[in-house]
Amino acid sequence: MSVAGQKKAEAFSHVDAVLNQWHEAAATANWKNYEALMGADFHFIGTDATENWGRQAFTAFAKPYFDRGKGWKYTPLERNIYFNKQKNIAWFDELLDSNLGVCRGSGILILSKGKWLFSQYVLSMTVPNDHADAVVKLKQNDDSLFKTKLNKASVNPK
Repeated sequence: MSVAGQKKAEAFSHVDAVLNQWHEAAATANWKNYEALMGADFHFIGTDATENWGRQAFTAFAKPYFDRGKGWKYTPLERNIYFNKQKNIAWFDELLDSNLGVCRGSGILILSKGKWLFSQYVLSMTVPNDHADAVVKLKQNDDSLFKTKLNKASVNPK
């Protein structure tokens, strides 16, 4: 194996381990270990259109669940990990088995001071194409209300 191939395999192994640690900490409601994997700029995007949180807002939402011993269990079914040329930024997507059925997790990790930390995590529910029309119809009223509220808000210039 080439040196570049070894570095990629090593980086893959480290990021894969961090993703597994993330899911294990969530499943066991271990906030200390879960939070330790979040970078300072961590951002979480959840399945609900309103769930778009920076680290502080996500902590306010999630930590009370962990404090009550209620985490969430996501078991990886499939995982893809990619890297930039310098092997200090990784992005991934994974299919997960969960209480919400099959979901997709995706995100970005950044190597900082020798440690891989989450910059962003996105959780999405998967919808089979054959059921998309029924799902759209089911959430039509909620989407309409959300869009009305969103149209009144300013756009974040970030």
